[in-house]
Amino acid sequence: MTIVRKATLLSALALLAAPTVTLAQTPSAEFGSPLTLMMIMGALSLAPFVLIMITSFVKISVVLSIVRNAMGTQQIPPNQVVVGLAFVLTIFIMIPVAKEVYQESGISTQSQSKIFSESSIKELFDSAKNGKEPVRRFLIRHAHNKDRALFVDLAFRLSGNEQEVIDASSFQVLIPAFVISELKEAFQIGFIVFIPFLIIDMVVANVLLALGMMMLSPTTISLPFKILLFVLVDGWYLVVQGLVLGYVRG
Repeated sequence: MTIVRKATLLSALALLAAPTVTLAQTPSAEFGSPLTLMMIMGALSLAPFVLIMITSFVKISVVLSIVRNAMGTQQIPPNQVVVGLAFVLTIFIMIPVAKEVYQESGISTQSQSKIFSESSIKELFDSAKNGKEPVRRFLIRHAHNKDRALFVDLAFRLSGNEQEVIDASSFQVLIPAFVISELKEAFQIGFIVFIPFLIIDMVVANVLLALGMMMLSPTTISLPFKILLFVLVDGWYLVVQGLVLGYVRG
């Protein structure tokens, strides 16, 4: 039951930007109702959004995909391996944040209420409200000020209310700013990774042209050399180290 409560708490964090939900207590609150079950399923359906949008998954998956494309190995490693590695690294990076969320949420592991009861859902929402601050701090650390300012300005323009004050630390601003910042950093890393492999392609293409072997594909000839270079410099070690250290608290 504790594991289910933790998983549902993580999904409920995605609803923090929405208006507060008030659950009425009824005599049958200890038993599940169709409305309560529908709310649980709705919260769980947001779990992929939570995993992708407010964690390091976006940056890691993009960088790993760029590394594979730079090497020119087509589907090696397969998409399942790339996504799996990105998922494992995301869990590794987000464990400290998850611990802070669990500690600050104050969720009780000794609760006797039914998992699908309204009282249990209310408890989860209250815990998510208390545990959202570690997530907010994580987003603030890794969302660039320029991107946050952009979405504050866009939110102000969309509201159409000149008197409204847009909080730069609200999830409305932080989540899109964080995603844009992560994509920017991922492409910066990808550019650096691409350069040595591009040089190898150019050298091989020029050598083949000088030898008059224009019918040979430079990509096919350069592939073993790119793999050799990646192995010699211990490429996976350097890529993973760089990605993880990018989230170390300064």
